[in-house]
Amino acid sequence: MESYPALLLENASERILVVADLHIGWEVSLAQKGIHVPSQTPKLLEKMIQLIKTTAPTSIIFLGDIKHAVEKIELEEWKDVPEFFEKISEVVQDIQVVLGNHDGNLDALTTPNVKIHSSSGVKLWNKVALLHGHAWPKIDLLDCDTMVMAHLHPVVTFTDELGFRMIRPAWVRTKVGGHKLAKALLKHMKIKPDGRIQESVKKRFGIDLTDQQCIVIPSFNDNLGGRSVNRRDSRGKMSTMIGPILRSSAVNFEFAELYLLDGTYLGTVKHLRSLS
Repeated sequence: MESYPALLLENASERILVVADLHIGWEVSLAQKGIHVPSQTPKLLEKMIQLIKTTAPTSIIFLGDIKHAVEKIELEEWKDVPEFFEKISEVVQDIQVVLGNHDGNLDALTTPNVKIHSSSGVKLWNKVALLHGHAWPKIDLLDCDTMVMAHLHPVVTFTDELGFRMIRPAWVRTKVGGHKLAKALLKHMKIKPDGRIQESVKKRFGIDLTDQQCIVIPSFNDNLGGRSVNRRDSRGKMSTMIGPILRSSAVNFEFAELYLLDGTYLGTVKHLRSLS
């Protein structure tokens, strides 16, 4: 069976399909540079419909970056995005979107059945936090067992002794330290803790901090590039540290586990860096 960059979350009778980073309209950015590629949205839609048939979800949650233009809406997006939602709505009525950094004015393009959440994320079943990842999460997401986010477009890079390079999309699974993330988030909110972080958060927000499992979902659009999670940039820094959560000291990315789309375990970021 084909492997998809998507999560299927189940709880009782609910089957929620989680997909991220469609970037509908990415072809326009190439056309502006003189490279003309026909719209790939029909293929993206076909892939999405096939995934829906395979998983039979009761609802779909898109974790941001439905469209490609950041703030404005390109002409092609006025056509392709509504048509995408219309076709999806024919098979699944409950559709939700957590806004990403490319989703400016997205509400003008969605069908009436699409519910839009802010970029600060949404809580599922009081135990799963869902967000795009370019913005700080709501503080009430910090008591979830699992955090699922996108934005990174993670890929792994392998280079052999002849210099040939292979790049593959990858899942990332790591840990987020609840105490450290809460400390960074409170600083962002300009809130001075009253005593210990854990006690302060509990007293002020009624939240029990916990270390969370963090899953970074690959881009659903396989025409896009990604950030190689096992390579450093020319300055020796990790280019994967984008978004406030990954940039905070709450995530030890060195020991993040990497998996191919089919679930094959590759090793940790630290281990795979020697193979890049």
